[in-house]
Amino acid sequence: MSLKDWIQESNNIVFFGGAGVSTESNIPDFRSDNGLYKKKYPYPAEIMLSHSFYLSHPKEFFDFYFNQMIYPDAHPNKAHYALSKLEKMGKLKGIVTQNIDGLHQMAGSKKVYELHGSVLRNTCTHCQTKYSLEDMMKLRDNEGIPRCSKCGAIIKPDVVLYEEGLDEYTLYSAIHAIEQADLLIVGGTSLVVYPAAGLINYFHGKHLVLINKDSTNMDSKADLVIHDSIGKVLDDSLCEVYVK
Repeated sequence: MSLKDWIQESNNIVFFGGAGVSTESNIPDFRSDNGLYKKKYPYPAEIMLSHSFYLSHPKEFFDFYFNQMIYPDAHPNKAHYALSKLEKMGKLKGIVTQNIDGLHQMAGSKKVYELHGSVLRNTCTHCQTKYSLEDMMKLRDNEGIPRCSKCGAIIKPDVVLYEEGLDEYTLYSAIHAIEQADLLIVGGTSLVVYPAAGLINYFHGKHLVLINKDSTNMDSKADLVIHDSIGKVLDDSLCEVYVK
């Protein structure tokens, strides 16, 4: 049996994805050779993306954030569109993503659980006014820190930083979707960031498929491991899938 066959026979698929899903949209990942964590900055990326650094060094935090985490020109790739198509066919019941770029929704997906939040949503830390990414970028002061147009407080991205907890509702919804699935496709994640990586343990369905450029410590547990481009694999697998 191939991935194509399993997709064909299943009407309860969940996709669990990481940074590798968006690298084909020219958004760099974190841990590969040219990833974010290999770039030279005065502090390690894990420090600069932490809650305490955001509080103590807002200027440096937002400089790093706007230069390294924001890709306003990025567009969905084959993987995003394939998953959106699967959802429209009634086969895919949810996307659980570690990504913060909003590309799944841009491709048309409706049921997306964003474990680490989204750069597209931003909130004033004082009066709770909501801002789009576009509006927030226009409201940066002379130090590059985005300030609320109503009260002047810092606007914080709705992104989960290091030292912060995941949103409980999003997390439990993602766990529930994975528990109900009979086919779990995992793509573009090294499965080392917890608690997100631990979500695979909630899957008790028929088939676990891993699609990743590199090996992961979960390869031995999978029913099928594919080391290739996620966009290509999903696009190829959908070519002959039809709604019964």
